[in-house]
Amino acid sequence: MAENVSRRIFLKVAGSSVAGAGAALAPAASAFGGDKGTHPPQGIGAAILPYPRHVVGKAAGMRIDSPVSFHYPDADSPCMAIKTGARVAGGVGPDGDIVAYSSLCTHMGCPLSYEPESKRLKCPCHFSMFDPEKSGQMICGQATEDLPQIQLEYDPASDTVRAVAVTGLIYGRQANVL
Repeated sequence: MAENVSRRIFLKVAGSSVAGAGAALAPAASAFGGDKGTHPPQGIGAAILPYPRHVVGKAAGMRIDSPVSFHYPDADSPCMAIKTGARVAGGVGPDGDIVAYSSLCTHMGCPLSYEPESKRLKCPCHFSMFDPEKSGQMICGQATEDLPQIQLEYDPASDTVRAVAVTGLIYGRQANVL
């Protein structure tokens, strides 16, 4: 037989339970220096793995509207770097016009191709289009997300462009770095 519990008694019991749990967890927080504003030692419970650094190529060797294919962050992730010919957000190189994206459509993972005439990345499967000059923004089609952008860095001393990270989730993955 169930008893009726008043709202007042329910709130008292619930509040006491929460306070008790907080008091029990306080010593665990101070074990990592939680009362001093410090964090647990690096690597314990890490949820994000570091990205590798990968050479894409030499900036001087890249031609405008001629994509350079590479794989990043691993061999199962096709990407392309594009020299757009105009300074763009996130662009690197002497002219700030080199950007890179995952080559997998965010709709169903079909391989994208670059069309120099329209300066668009196009999906042949379901006709999604992306703008590489606007951070891989989805323009039209079945895709509902922008393309993951490969973060690049440029070393002027060696004229080298390197992939260093990914902004966005690569199609078909739960994490970019496996």
